[in-house]
Parts: sequence; structure tokens; C-alpha cells
Amino acid sequence: MLKEYTWTVRGGRVLGPAPFLVAGIVNVTPDSFYDGGTHDTTESAVKHALKLIADGADMLDIGGESSRPFSDKVSVAEELARVLPLVEKLSPDYVVSVDTIKSEVARQCIEAGAHIINDVSAFTYDPELLEVVGHYKPGYVLMHTKGQSDTMQVDPRYDDVVENILTFFKKSLEKLNKAGLPDDYIVLDPGIGFGKTLEHNLEILKNIDRFMDLGFPVYMGLSNKSLFKGLLDLEVGDRKNATQAATACLAARSVPIHRVHEVRETCQTLAIVKELFGDK
Repeated sequence: MLKEYTWTVRGGRVLGPAPFLVAGIVNVTPDSFYDGGTHDTTESAVKHALKLIADGADMLDIGGESSRPFSDKVSVAEELARVLPLVEKLSPDYVVSVDTIKSEVARQCIEAGAHIINDVSAFTYDPELLEVVGHYKPGYVLMHTKGQSDTMQVDPRYDDVVENILTFFKKSLEKLNKAGLPDDYIVLDPGIGFGKTLEHNLEILKNIDRFMDLGFPVYMGLSNKSLFKGLLDLEVGDRKNATQAATACLAARSVPIHRVHEVRETCQTLAIVKELFGDK
């Protein structure tokens, strides 16, 4: 039987209980690996976001700086110019997540209405982000990354990738609790593709239960990633089917939160999994 999860976000709003939640990706960046430059105006990004909601997204994850390996960094001012208008337009009616590693971006977006901060750095790039999260208490995606974006994919190594990430999570959770963020506001993302080889990624996915045993919902971001290039030799535009297959496998193992580009297809996938495994 599939487990139902809840996630508390900014303002004490609770998502769920539900076996699955879908985060629709809204990139307002020129260089994201999948859709960079596609939604580079506020108008087009809002239109895309509303389509994702219509397709079934439970939340919108807005990013103004690409977090892909070897991506270029942008200033606080530029990132805010990209994301803040979207937060202001969408947050009154929908659950909005902001994908940022910057404390000032997080602060201003939360004050503008954002409910969730999706931090790929686990507050290691900007330590003040920990204070912002502890003070404002948004929903928080704690993700594991090894190294900076410009070096993370240069020969990443681990003694034991699963054990190393589990240790990282435990230490980071202690810091979040000490800063004032309760456990029910936190979800865990093992960071597929962030400082990991194909073998590391597969080892994480094969052992996903180990991460779920920590007692927090797992937030999975593998939509159209280079994992599928390494595994199946698929180019970016040809990874949709592989993404859905992997999502179905993880959902059947009760992974609850899925961050995806193709929301409609993912909701169909999750509906099938729920039907087949929900009352097992």
C-alpha cells in the first residue's frame, strides 16, 4: 500500500495528505539544460505556469538561475528581476516554490508570497540562507550537492555515495532544526546529477528506501536529466519516456514528490501507479 504524505509550507499551509505531489518546473533562465530561453518573459512564464497547473501540478517551482553543472552564475539583482514578478503574480492563488541558493533572493521571494525554497546547495553556498529559512519557515527542499556548479561533475568521488549522503542529510537536518525550522517543513532531495556519476545516480535510485527511512518525504528531480544519456544514450529531447518509466518505478516504491517538466504525462503515470499499488 502506498503511504500518504503531508508537507507543511509557508504560513502553515499543508500539502496533502496524498501519496504523490507534482512540482511543475518553470525556468526563467536563458541557459537551463532543457528549456533555457523558452519562457524568458514574465508573460510567457506565467502562461506556462498556468498550463502546468491545468495539467495537474500541485506546486510551481520557479528558477531564475540555472543550477545545471557548468552553468553561469547570475547576480542577485538579475535573479530577482526574473523570478519576483512571477512570485507576485502566482503566489496568491497557487503554491509557489523558488529554486535559489541566495539568501536575499529567498528572503524577498518569501516576503512576496513564495511558499517553498528549493535550495540545491543545502545552504553551503550562502550560509545566511539557513537563517532566512529558520526565520521565515517556508517549506524547504534540502538537496545534496557535491561541490560548486563549475566543478561538481569533474571526477566526483565518494567512499559510499548512499552512506555519504545520508550522513550529510543528518548533519544538515540538525542545523535546520537548530535554526528553527520544524521537521514537517522539510523534504529531502538526494540530488540526482549534482556531483554524481551515472553509477552514483543509479546507486542512489536503487537504494531510495534508505533515504525514505530517515522519515522525511523524498523530493525527486530526475526529469529529462543526463542520467538517461549515460544509461540509454538519449539526447535531451528524447528522454520523456525514460523519465516517465523511472518516475513510475520510484512512485511504486512510495517516493511522493516529483519535480518534472511534463506535468500532464507525470500525473497520468502517477494515476496508474496509484490505481495498481494504492490498495495493495
